[in-house]
Amino acid sequence: MTKGNMTTGLNITREQMIQLLNVDLAGEYQAIIAYTVYSQVLKGAAYTDIARELEVHAGEELGHAIKIAKQIDYLGGMPGVMPKPVKTSNDPVEMLRADLENERETVARYRERIRQAEALGEFALSETLRAIIVQEQEHEIDLCDALGINVPRPKEPADRKTVETK
Repeated sequence: MTKGNMTTGLNITREQMIQLLNVDLAGEYQAIIAYTVYSQVLKGAAYTDIARELEVHAGEELGHAIKIAKQIDYLGGMPGVMPKPVKTSNDPVEMLRADLENERETVARYRERIRQAEALGEFALSETLRAIIVQEQEHEIDLCDALGINVPRPKEPADRKTVETK
């Protein structure tokens, strides 16, 4: 079987966009909580700088949550109030890796959301998401620096539904 053109769920309704943005908002709430907690429980000289940086990240994630909630309201929806689950650990490296994975998933989801927003004709939403991605990628860089690793290649969003067409 040969593969034809690959299409994704770009043609979505405003209601579907609201649902997807509420998933994204739950991720922003998760990030706020995780960064707040991790910034306070990371101990030792090796983590002093990153703990301070995580406090900054928490504030930036709050800004993202407000922007996403504003877009949900604009589209006629009600912003959700529940965060995604927050992973905790006594191991600082495990916490930083969890943050990194969350950031990577967030960037992948927002890349998809931008394509969906543009297909929907919501260009202001796509520009808002582009600005958020800039900070999310900076968070990825900071976390990779703290972990002493290179920034991994971008992920594809987990919610991306790819369908083969002929």
